[in-house]
Amino acid sequence: MSWNSPRPEARSVGHAQEDAVRDLTSFFEVSRDLLCIRDRQGRFVRVNRAWEDLLGYRPEELQGTALLALIHPDDAAATDGHMRRIHVEGEVFGFVNRYRHRDGSYRHLEWRAREVGDQAFGIARDVTERLAIEAEMQAARREAEAANQAKSDFLANMSHEIRTPLNGVIGVAAALGQTGLTADQREMVKLIESSGVMLERLVSDILDISKIEAGRMELETRVFDLEGDLAALIEVSRGRAHEKGLSFHVGYGERARGAFRGDITRIKQVLGNLLSNAVKFTHQGEVGLRIEIAETGAEGGADSPETLVTFEVSDTGVGFDAGPSSAVFQRFSQADATITRRFGGTGLGLSICRALADLMGGEIAATSEPGRGSLFRVTLPLERSLNLADHDAGRHAARADMPGAALGGMAGLRVLLAEDHPTNRKVVQLILAPCGADVTTVENGAEAVEAFKAGVFDVVLMDMQMPVMDGLAATRAIRAHEAAHPGRARTPIMMLSANAMRQHRADALAAGADLHVAKPVTAVSLITGIETALGPALTAP
Repeated sequence: MSWNSPRPEARSVGHAQEDAVRDLTSFFEVSRDLLCIRDRQGRFVRVNRAWEDLLGYRPEELQGTALLALIHPDDAAATDGHMRRIHVEGEVFGFVNRYRHRDGSYRHLEWRAREVGDQAFGIARDVTERLAIEAEMQAARREAEAANQAKSDFLANMSHEIRTPLNGVIGVAAALGQTGLTADQREMVKLIESSGVMLERLVSDILDISKIEAGRMELETRVFDLEGDLAALIEVSRGRAHEKGLSFHVGYGERARGAFRGDITRIKQVLGNLLSNAVKFTHQGEVGLRIEIAETGAEGGADSPETLVTFEVSDTGVGFDAGPSSAVFQRFSQADATITRRFGGTGLGLSICRALADLMGGEIAATSEPGRGSLFRVTLPLERSLNLADHDAGRHAARADMPGAALGGMAGLRVLLAEDHPTNRKVVQLILAPCGADVTTVENGAEAVEAFKAGVFDVVLMDMQMPVMDGLAATRAIRAHEAAHPGRARTPIMMLSANAMRQHRADALAAGADLHVAKPVTAVSLITGIETALGPALTAP
C-alpha cells in the first residue's frame, strides 16, 4: 500500500461527511419555505433557492447582505429587537415582518429561528395571503356586527313606535267592553281586542327572534314561586278555553310546588305559547296542563335542591302527523301547511319556545296524531331556593297573618300619571277609574317632577320617552327630591314603556323605578303591577 494513499477508515469518514453535506444541501434547496443562516452582525451567510422564487433575489446576491436592508421600515425596529432577543433566549417563533420584493412590493413572512454558536438558523413561511384573508374576515365580522346592531336598533325603535298606538287600541277596546253594549257591538270589541293582542304578540316574537339570531338573548335568574307565579297565566288560559266551550284541567305532582331559581318570565313565555296554541287549535274537548318535579341532586333525595321540572300541555285539537313533529319547531313552518290558512300565525312561536328551552338547559318535544290532539312536553333543570318543608311552613304562616280585608279595589289611591300620548293617558284613566283611583295626569317628565314636589301620591306611573324631560331623568329627579327630604316616604314608581327590551328594563330600574311594565298596557298588567309595587301598603286595613 502506498504511503500516500489514505487509510480505508479515513476514506469512509470523508465520504460520509461529503454525503451529509450533499444531503443537507439538497434538503436546503428543495424546501419551499425560506431558509437562511445569518451571522451575529445580521448578515446572510446562506439562503436557499426559495428566496428567489418568492422575493426575486438570487442566493448569491443575498450572501453577505444585511437582512435589515430588506425589511419594511416600519418593521425594522421590531425585527432588530427579535434579532437581539435570540442571543439571550436562544430562539424566537411566530414573529411576522415584511420583506421587500425585487419589484418593490412587500410580503409578510412568519419566522422561527434558533441560534447555534455564532450563527442563527431561520425558517420563514409566506403568510401574506393568510393575513389578507384574516383581515377580510375581520372586516366582514365588523360589518356584520354593525348590521346586527343597526337591525337591533331599528327593531327597538319600531317596537316602540308600534306598541305606543297599539296600547291605545287594546286599552280602549278593553275599557269599551266594560260599558253597556249590544251583542253585536260586544262582538266587534272582542275582534278588536283579539286582533290587537295578536299584533302585540307578533311584535314580541320578532324582537325575540332578532335577539336569538344576534346571540343577545339573556336569562334573568331570580327566585320565584312555582304555583304563585304561574297562577295568573293559568287563569287567563282557563278563561280563553271556557270562552270556546272547552274543559281546562290543571294537575300538579306531589312535589310540584315551592320556590325555585330561574327565569320565570321565559318559562311563562314558553308555557303561554303552548297553552295559547292548545286553545287555538282545539274546537271541542279539553286542554290540560300537568306539572311534575323529579329531584335529581343528591341521588334524587327528597331534600335535594336540584330538580327536573316537566310541563306537559295536552289538547284534543287538530293534531298533526308524528313524522314532522320536529318541523313544528322550525322557524316560519307549520306541521300542516293548511294550518296557516285556517288559523293564521307566523310559525315563530314554537321556534322561540325551543330556543328558550335550549337556553335554559332544557328541552321540548311533541307527540301528536291528526284529529286526536297533541302533547307538548317541556323539561327544565331548576334549583330549589328553599326546601319544600320550609316553603310549606312559610306559606301556612303567611295565610294565617293575612288581613281579613281582601284587596277591596283602589278607592282613594292617589296616582300620578306622566304620559305624553293622549290616547295612552285615556287608557290608564279608563282602567283605573272603575277602581276608584284618583289619577292626576301630566304630559312630560318635567311636569311630573313639579307635580310630585307639590302633591302627595301613592304611586307614580311614568312613561319612558317623553318631550322636555324623559321618564328616566324624571325618575332620577324624583328620587333625588326624596333623598333631600328624609321625612318624605319613598313613593313606588312604575315605568310604563313601549321600550320593552332587557336593556330598557335595566335602565328603568337603575334610574330608581320599582317596576317596568311593557306596553301595550292591559287592565290585568296595570293593576297587577300597581299591587306588586305597593305590596303590603295596598292590603293594609
